[in-house]
Amino acid sequence: MAHMQSYTIGQAARLLGVSPDTARRWADAGRVATHRDEAGRRLIDGRDLAAFSIEVAQSGQGEDEAPYTSARNAFPGIVTAVKLGDVAAQIEIQAGPHRLVSLLTREAVEELGLEVGMRATARVKSTSVHIDRT
Repeated sequence: MAHMQSYTIGQAARLLGVSPDTARRWADAGRVATHRDEAGRRLIDGRDLAAFSIEVAQSGQGEDEAPYTSARNAFPGIVTAVKLGDVAAQIEIQAGPHRLVSLLTREAVEELGLEVGMRATARVKSTSVHIDRT
């Protein structure tokens, strides 16, 4: 298993589709757990951010912020679920208020090393959602 990714408050804000001030207020209020790195920066573990991103999207709390936009159908976000079958797999990404689900091969998921809590970008083309590890 790869080392768990952590995110700064600013990175978390971008993934949640909110301002850094909003993300900082949520962390200050204990809405999402943080820890400090060696340099004293506040970080959020990827799994905690993945769970919190779902909560924020379901509650609609980011909606008073500037709308989350995607450039050329790319939705940068955080992996919130990885479901592996024998041959197929399902990946869920929370990109701001958007939840994207992609069906792909188990081999593709393993090659990308996709895990809950890591950054990924969902690219939407026609009716297919392609996943790029970012």
